[in-house]
Amino acid sequence: MKVATWNVNSIRTRQQLVVEWLEETKVDVLCLQETKVVDKDFPTTPFEQLGYHLYISGQKAYNGVAIFSRIPMEDVSNGFAKIVDDCLAEDFDAQKRVITGVIGEVRIVNLYVPNGSGIGTEKYDYKLRWLKVLGEYLQILARSHREICVCGDFNIALEDRDIYNPKGKENHIMSSDAERQALREILAIGLRDAFRKFNSQEGHFTWWDYRAAGFRRNRGWRIDTHYLTKELYEKAISCHIDVEPRKQEKPSDHAPAIVEF
Repeated sequence: MKVATWNVNSIRTRQQLVVEWLEETKVDVLCLQETKVVDKDFPTTPFEQLGYHLYISGQKAYNGVAIFSRIPMEDVSNGFAKIVDDCLAEDFDAQKRVITGVIGEVRIVNLYVPNGSGIGTEKYDYKLRWLKVLGEYLQILARSHREICVCGDFNIALEDRDIYNPKGKENHIMSSDAERQALREILAIGLRDAFRKFNSQEGHFTWWDYRAAGFRRNRGWRIDTHYLTKELYEKAISCHIDVEPRKQEKPSDHAPAIVEF
């Protein structure tokens, strides 16, 4: 099974790019983030014509997640509230950032983690609180599923080698100590980075700023990731980043990453 994750930065803007990429790669599952469209306006037809079943949770202009699967999914749910206590979920589900479903023995969790805006801001505090709830959410899921693939745009570069220039990282959003620690606590339930099973080198990224020729100069960050439970991690046979879509005209600022197991 090949599972891809891709922040498309508007599915309607990148619709044709995603269609062509799916025709070429034929991945079994595609997890999308930042779709930026309400469910009724999601362009479902071209993807259904390719043979995919669509599961979507979107909102206008912001956020939004979706899963395309060649095999129908079971036990699909959106947001935290259906899994964790309503009081713990608070108002986090107002932003459409979480969708999950089961394919065979594998539970797929697709996430769009908040960016956080800037250290010390209200949005930064929201991000840390959101991550705390995510940890509780994943712990509950792990009680009933041994094979879990948690993927998406985490908006956190966990290690210095995941940033083109880590100087001053502790004062930078997406790499501050608090963000990294929050993610490490989540991974402590038994999740491992699929990409690092196959590639330990620096210089591999999934996001490049549109400004200052970020992609051409490879001034990127690796923030789009697959984290796998132990059983699934052992079954993984490859994981790579496909930079080709980032080279196209009017691309997303992210490139897709694909794991196979």
